[in-house]
Amino acid sequence: MVVLKSASEIATMREAGRIVARTLAAVADAAVPGASLVELDSLAADLIADLGAKPSFLGYHPSWAPRPYPGVLCLSVNEAVVHGIPTDRVLRDGDVLSIDCGAYIDGYHGDAAVTVGIGGLDPEARRLVETTAAALAAGIESARPGARMGDISHAVQSVARAGGYGLPRGLGGHGIGTKMHEDPSVPNTGRPHRGMVLREGLVIAIEPMLNEGGRDDGRTLSDGWTVVTTDGSRAAHWEHTVAITADGPVVLTTK
Repeated sequence: MVVLKSASEIATMREAGRIVARTLAAVADAAVPGASLVELDSLAADLIADLGAKPSFLGYHPSWAPRPYPGVLCLSVNEAVVHGIPTDRVLRDGDVLSIDCGAYIDGYHGDAAVTVGIGGLDPEARRLVETTAAALAAGIESARPGARMGDISHAVQSVARAGGYGLPRGLGGHGIGTKMHEDPSVPNTGRPHRGMVLREGLVIAIEPMLNEGGRDDGRTLSDGWTVVTTDGSRAAHWEHTVAITADGPVVLTTK
């Protein structure tokens, strides 16, 4: 069931969103050549706790996963699209790192992701990252009362396809509130003017994931979580939690 949020609930989610934004910024700053993924995960764990919240991802166990998620962050490097597990892998100059963070406070969640370059990005990687961010911005701009879910999906898809990028099937955004994942799903592909009507009080996570190789497929590694591109090309992931209000979309996951 789709649950519409009150103004007070959205205010609480705004606080969760600020915590997520602050954590993402700190981890992005610490993501330099020589840093390990587990070190970044530990940094996020400490910061979320210091800010009075709890991590949304740690211990999360959806029905399709073989085991609970073991990290605070999802850290996806290069060909990893999403759900990369923090390990002792050390980041190298030129890596593309997607950082996905969720936190909850007073029973409500925030969820966002950014993609950064480690030490710098080559021109092709920079275009991938910037186009993914532009796809997110287009999706957010379409999230207005009276529009339809397909308008968001089509906006994301249009930016991605114009750049020549793939959009992995089965991966997309979601509703969010007292649970990290709620109805409705927010696909990254779709037709305009189709799907559910967007109403004031709906809060969703919009999250484009673009594949550099242009393919729309992916595969899950043996860890049961990490999704990678099938051709080994790089991927980028951006996400915000967005409230649909009478005045238009309001991004909750900013500082």
